[in-house]
Amino acid sequence: MSDGATTVRQATLDLLRDLEMTTVFGNPGSTELPLLDRWPNDFRYVLGLQEASVVAMADGYARASGRAAFCNLHSAVGVGHALGNIFSAYRNHAPLVITAGQQVRSLLPIQPFLGATEAANFPKPYVKWSCEPARAEDVPAAIAHAYHVAMQRPFGPTFVSIPIDDWAVPTRPVPTRRVSRDVAPDPALLAEAARAVAAAKNPVLVIGPEVDGEGAGPAAVALAERIGAPVWTSPFSARVSFPEDHPLFAGFLTAAPAEVANALAPHDLILVLGAPVFTFHVGGDCALFTGDTPLFQITTDGEAAASSPIGTAILGSMRLALPALADLLPASAGRTPPAPRPRPPEPEPATPIPAAFMLRTLSRVMPRDAILVEEAPSHRKTMQAQLPIREWGGFFTMASGGLGYSLPGAVGVSLASPGRRVVCLIGDGSMMYSVQALWTAVQHALPITVVVVNNGGYGAMRAFSQVLKVQNAPGIELPGLDFVSIARGMGCEAVRVTEPDAVEAALATALAAPGPRLVEVVVDPAIPKLYGKS
Repeated sequence: MSDGATTVRQATLDLLRDLEMTTVFGNPGSTELPLLDRWPNDFRYVLGLQEASVVAMADGYARASGRAAFCNLHSAVGVGHALGNIFSAYRNHAPLVITAGQQVRSLLPIQPFLGATEAANFPKPYVKWSCEPARAEDVPAAIAHAYHVAMQRPFGPTFVSIPIDDWAVPTRPVPTRRVSRDVAPDPALLAEAARAVAAAKNPVLVIGPEVDGEGAGPAAVALAERIGAPVWTSPFSARVSFPEDHPLFAGFLTAAPAEVANALAPHDLILVLGAPVFTFHVGGDCALFTGDTPLFQITTDGEAAASSPIGTAILGSMRLALPALADLLPASAGRTPPAPRPRPPEPEPATPIPAAFMLRTLSRVMPRDAILVEEAPSHRKTMQAQLPIREWGGFFTMASGGLGYSLPGAVGVSLASPGRRVVCLIGDGSMMYSVQALWTAVQHALPITVVVVNNGGYGAMRAFSQVLKVQNAPGIELPGLDFVSIARGMGCEAVRVTEPDAVEAALATALAAPGPRLVEVVVDPAIPKLYGKS
């Protein structure tokens, strides 16, 4: 090779080094082997045993690190397996560069085995950009393109399909580039928002996951304190949105239109930071949408801004917008501080174990800097009451509503957070979607404590059956699952707890273990209430 040419494979590896994507999440097949040949020592390959788990691991790693993660899947079938968590990554705003192997280019016209028809279209619309390069020599440039799109706010997954015979083709190295990822807000609109906030007598803030995603949490706290207004977490926020022990923290907005309207009705201005307006899970009328309460929304998500039914949307990065808005505001003199949020009563131990008792116990023994990764939807309301998250970067869940994310997501979060305990709080139904991720945690000796909340079925479906007045629906009960045996079969120590007096010791022991441990807690199967007062 001359004129500075190298192979597609070498140019890609050099590019990944330049972009700090030397941790690769994958589940390999034949079409990926040329990339993996003579795997370099400075790269880490994280093997997942199913492609959905692979994508969720990469998602957790990307969100916890704030950097794009590289994910390698096997052909169209592997992308198909992964699509649920690709959708979650899109909703989570997780920056991923996903690649998948493709058959030899010369065979593609005759529909070969493992050939993907219209490979670049397969994961759409839930990737920000995708392609199968027209020429083999364009593969490294396509991966660079995918990286820069993934890292433009709002972050998200991208996709490149790569034929198996492309890796050995000569190409040129991809030059190192810098592409700005933050967008400054319109100064005139920001000044308008500042005037409205300053004039309001009783404003309120609603904060969503973009704030934590940009590392703008301290700026959000400073802004809230300057305004002197209560702060609600946006519905279904997939990250911590405000320190839940802060005096201004008002609680969590539910995903029900009437309840959101009722919570915000006393206020004469609504300021939404880093969230849609609003995310709902059930139908109904939201009185805010037909009222005259002014609303300002600051977000990087143009689609969320465009789809908002009311208010003035200001597109801009939290990192730039929040300090700029605070600088335009006077101090909050004259505003009465909101009343402290009442602490729920101490749950009493009982048999069967109340979920609230287990969660309060977990909150008491969990290290303050631990990271909670949650997928126990029927217990989320109880978790929010009993297990406050106090630290930025301390909470992750999925924004999509799809199960099978949080166990492998916890693996990725742990890989990106050396030295910190990760707690995966997961329901028994959720656990079975991506249970094989436990094997990866064992192989990497990750300090993950998996707490399985076993209520013997899909608790959220029990609750929604009540909401929808559905009776005797099949497929909700899950008898006969033994999570201790499943965990031990993958090399993970585990214990089952059925009595309240054993909860604290079991959790404390698991939290102190150097590697992964699983605690299955059998809880009261009583049906929780998703919306309204419990």
